[in-house]
Amino acid sequence: MPQPAPGATPPQAPPLTAKAAAELVGTAALVAIVVGSGIQATELTKDVGLQLLANSTATAFGLGVLIVLLGPVSGAHFNPVVTLAEWWTARRGGAGVSPRELAIYVPAQIVGATAGSVLADAMFGEPLVKWSTHDRSAGHLLLGEVVATAGLILLIFGLARTDRLRFAPIAVASYIGAAYWFTSSTSFANPAVTIGRAFTDTFAGIAPGSVPGFIAMQLVGAAVGLALVALIFMPGRKAAE
Repeated sequence: MPQPAPGATPPQAPPLTAKAAAELVGTAALVAIVVGSGIQATELTKDVGLQLLANSTATAFGLGVLIVLLGPVSGAHFNPVVTLAEWWTARRGGAGVSPRELAIYVPAQIVGATAGSVLADAMFGEPLVKWSTHDRSAGHLLLGEVVATAGLILLIFGLARTDRLRFAPIAVASYIGAAYWFTSSTSFANPAVTIGRAFTDTFAGIAPGSVPGFIAMQLVGAAVGLALVALIFMPGRKAAE
């Protein structure tokens, strides 16, 4: 990061209200992109492959833009497992969110995700709230969520450990776009987004009964991801003088 010029006033950290607003609006926009592009895709084609291609492409581009825009304010988590992982690293002496920020971020993300789902349904003339009937409780889908979330945490915190977070917008967006295709679950990897997508009975929906299993596996994936970060990016020892 560039350093301020000598004598210049250091930049002020955004207030907590601004950070909460960024997380709420960012998560809402992300879910609106996921759900809205899914609805649009199903209206344009009956080919499931093309539907997934449209959905994943819109999500990847939209996520990258949101990270660029809101990253300087809140860190652009839009995801409770990322916030929890940052809080965990902070309590163990690393950089991350405070307990107060954790208590604000996660509810803001969940409210935002729900609002984004309702907004997408409203834009396409769907019922504002209609519980999804898309069951996603199969074991192989749950495994996909572990893999997707572990990879996301490994990517984000690996970039942080190697001082390359400036690449996060393109790297995270690219990973999510790819994980739509290489994971069986199409990579939710986000408890807030999972909750929000239960409110829409459209292409991107998930049945409420499948939500607890997905969230549990996302938490497991976050733990696996942090373990991989500690293993792969282990701080080197200082050479003996």
